[in-house]
Amino acid sequence: MLPPQPLLRTAVFALAVLQALAADTFIAAVYEHAVILPDAATAEPVSPHDALALMNKNMDVLEGAIKEAAQQGTHIIVTPEDGIYGWGFSRENTHPPPGTISPYLEDIPDPAVDWIPCTDPTRFGPAPAQERLSCMARNHSIYVVANIGDKKACNSSDPGCPSDGRYQYNTDVVFDPEGKLVARYHKYNLFISEAQFNHPKEPEAITFETPFGKFGIFTCFDILFHEPAVVLVSKLQVDTVLFPTAWMNVLPFLTAVEFHSAWAMGMGVNFLAADRHHTNLSMTGSGIYAPDGARTYYYNMKTEDGRLLIAELDSHPRLSPAFPPAVNWSSYALSVERFSLNDHEFRGLIFHDSFIFTELTKPEGNLTVCQKDLCCHLSYRMAGKQEDEVYVLGAFDGLHVVEGQYYLQICTLLKCRSTDLKTCGQPVETAQTKFEMFSLSGTFGTNYVFPEVLYSGVQLAPGEFEVLNDGRLISKTMTTKPVVTVTLFGRWYEKDHLKQDPDPPAFP
Repeated sequence: MLPPQPLLRTAVFALAVLQALAADTFIAAVYEHAVILPDAATAEPVSPHDALALMNKNMDVLEGAIKEAAQQGTHIIVTPEDGIYGWGFSRENTHPPPGTISPYLEDIPDPAVDWIPCTDPTRFGPAPAQERLSCMARNHSIYVVANIGDKKACNSSDPGCPSDGRYQYNTDVVFDPEGKLVARYHKYNLFISEAQFNHPKEPEAITFETPFGKFGIFTCFDILFHEPAVVLVSKLQVDTVLFPTAWMNVLPFLTAVEFHSAWAMGMGVNFLAADRHHTNLSMTGSGIYAPDGARTYYYNMKTEDGRLLIAELDSHPRLSPAFPPAVNWSSYALSVERFSLNDHEFRGLIFHDSFIFTELTKPEGNLTVCQKDLCCHLSYRMAGKQEDEVYVLGAFDGLHVVEGQYYLQICTLLKCRSTDLKTCGQPVETAQTKFEMFSLSGTFGTNYVFPEVLYSGVQLAPGEFEVLNDGRLISKTMTTKPVVTVTLFGRWYEKDHLKQDPDPPAFP
């Protein structure tokens, strides 16, 4: 006689938990989703029925990826920000157009209520999206991470209550293999295009335990700020970060695969990044990253295809023999004199920030360039300098104020768009020059520095570089592909609220 179905499910789940407890690794997946969007011509809010129809179209695609991942033994899968209903929404009472996000929102309770939407879908009112996500997790015995919209009613007794009587949040949810809601995160650092959402009054540091480590979660623009991103890693000691995102690539430092892999390395955590796929907005770039480099990643600006990525990770990377050593980011750079005195320094803009550059005029050499308190040192040897390619060493020490305000210290070796030095800092995707060696360091005032190496074609270089404990970013061997940029991207969080410096005078 077969045991009753609920008992059988519980036994299978218990066995899976025991197996995971016995393992030092787990299988992770991320899905880059080409989101099916609402009608761009819609000027009026759609009905809840039509909103659910669109969400179900996207969840049909996501469920296919979840099923495939589960069949390959995956323990957890991350899907993108806005991956269930798209973007381009406004809020009610804004003009123009009328608000359009409200039909897609659901009331998402605190996970402390111990709720499985798949088996009790109406406990907190209509929740068809949560019900379906819960059932996906339950039916395939996998943790499912998704991004949807939460609404919370409020009234005039709350001085912060919006005029439409509710708070609306960009929200990540996590369902465990039983379908239970185990995490809910409200995005704190909203991007400039998210006027339809509110941010919580205080940043939320959301963690949850699994049989294969401690997890934290945040969303997209959050990664550039101290809260909650740094708090989760430095204070709460999560092993793995889950990262639904809608990342628009910005060269030379902020393409998704480049920056997310660097953040994982700089913070010493696993990082599961699921991006939306929409090439018209330069959105692509998902990956599964470990502290010692990318396990797998996807970047594709040529087609509109989604992609499922699966890889194995250490459950507790800090305990791994491959875990990078602690780094004193300024140790080496402070111990050396300036490599050269260069009369040919010049200014150039990178993403609206004014860098000081010096050109690599020889096939090999040692260079230094400084701005304010940051001096960047470079030793290099090219494998045959291309006459039609120009590389520069650049430094930036200042407050970035476009699309957010945050203080940066950046040392970078990068290829210019052309031989005209005025193009240095403009986006470049391809190169022809390889480097036999490079060593880049800087006198950073922050311990939060993220090492980036980007090859031609927006390709990463896992295993081909390392960071020494004295702060040098060095090549291990000759680069296997031509170099677009080698960068130490520093974030000095304590200076984020400084007044912006006046524009410096043009460099002669």
